[in-house]
Amino acid sequence: MPTTTSASTAAAAHRRRSRRKAPPPRQPWCCSFGLDPTTAAAATASRSPLPAPRRAKPPHQLAPPLSRRIRSPGRVSPIDDPSFAAAAGSCVSARLSSVIECPPPALPPPPPSPSAAAVEEPRATLVMSLVEKGVVLEVDEVERVRRQSKVVRTVIGGRGGEVGLEGNVEVESFREAVEMMLEDEDETAVMRRLACGGVSRAIGVLEVSLSLMFDRGVNNCLKYLEAVPWNESEEDIIKKLLSQYPSYGAAFRNLLARLQPQRPTSSAELVVELIDSITKGTNNNARKELRNLVNGMLSKSSVYIKGDKELDKRSIYCICHSCLNSLVGLFEESSDLALADETSISSVGKGPLERIYKLVEDTNWLLQILIDRQMGEEFADLWANEKTLSSMHERVSPMVRHELSRISATIFIAMGSGKLHCTRDKRFSFFQAWFRPMLIDFGWLRKYPKGLNVTTLEEGIGQALLTLTLSQQQVLFMEWFEAFSGQGRECPNLMRAFQVWWRRSFVRSIGSSS
Repeated sequence: MPTTTSASTAAAAHRRRSRRKAPPPRQPWCCSFGLDPTTAAAATASRSPLPAPRRAKPPHQLAPPLSRRIRSPGRVSPIDDPSFAAAAGSCVSARLSSVIECPPPALPPPPPSPSAAAVEEPRATLVMSLVEKGVVLEVDEVERVRRQSKVVRTVIGGRGGEVGLEGNVEVESFREAVEMMLEDEDETAVMRRLACGGVSRAIGVLEVSLSLMFDRGVNNCLKYLEAVPWNESEEDIIKKLLSQYPSYGAAFRNLLARLQPQRPTSSAELVVELIDSITKGTNNNARKELRNLVNGMLSKSSVYIKGDKELDKRSIYCICHSCLNSLVGLFEESSDLALADETSISSVGKGPLERIYKLVEDTNWLLQILIDRQMGEEFADLWANEKTLSSMHERVSPMVRHELSRISATIFIAMGSGKLHCTRDKRFSFFQAWFRPMLIDFGWLRKYPKGLNVTTLEEGIGQALLTLTLSQQQVLFMEWFEAFSGQGRECPNLMRAFQVWWRRSFVRSIGSSS
């Protein structure tokens, strides 16, 4: 069917020609965003029709603004802003022809601005720091701290500022002092607070309070410290604080009463009273412990009597005279001691014997104190002239009389070691009075030494004897030689000193050749 085919071909060609019509001439572009709907808008509409408006997303698919997205770190909020979603939908459906008429999308309302008064007067803050520790405390209640601390009131104004504390103050003490400024507590509560921290913490709080001139804190700390004991290191810190802040002298009065006597007395006078009390005591164990205590106080390395150059010599010798007089009275009044052949405690009597032991022990202790303080020469002379006791020596029991030689032994050792500087005549008088009793009682001293070093005693007797003249030495050495030949080791061994005397007298005299 050719006719039908050609006709259809012609119709198709006609349709293609009708589609290829030349476009109308291009209109000139205007710089203004305003468009003429009859020209450019129509031509543009004929060329490319406007796209269909986008389908608005559901409210739950729209991204919320940044200010509403993060409610807390790490969590996204599902809450959307309805005003923002509505504005976005209206803008999407707007045509280009209505750009001038389409308002910009409405933004969420800004947060309400702070009041003008708040901007002009920011919140006052006080910064308190520990310089050494690098610790800073910020305090909001500036006015309260200003009322409590004179330093803060002077340094800063009402708008706050910074106050730094120097010194090695503990952080807890610093914080405790600041908390005391901010809290109105009664005295009981404050004492309870300080007691929880202890003495060291209270001293730290006191130091901070003194630095800040926080009077209420100073008074509370002083009341607590006055009522509790301290150790030696805490005492030193308290003394240092009291000396650094003399303006608080009135507040320190009660605390100073524990550190400084109101009416100073000499420690040497008190030591004499202690010595006298010991000599009058009756408990032997307690007396021994107290003697050790006083000896430690009187030692050269002691700090207890550092301010006193020496003891009261006259007072010490008064106690010595009292002991010797009591000793003479015991020897004279005890009729049981008059028998020289009695050697048992039952025959002598335990009561008198114990009292004699006590008096000899006290006398020896006093003598040692005098020797250590280089004041014993007078006692050596006193003992050399004690004729009553020396005359009674041979008439009493050896168990008793050897106690007298115990006193002589202390003097012999001191003379032989150069600690007693008696004159030659006084030394010889002492030997005349007590050398023979020593030769008799040496065996008893060896048997009952009671702390006496017998070898040291022998060396001391020999060296003291060699300080006499050669003629005086000859008399005493001959007496010793005779006693030693009869008693043996019951007599002191003075052979070495005897050899020295013999060499000086007969072998190497001055002017003789070697």
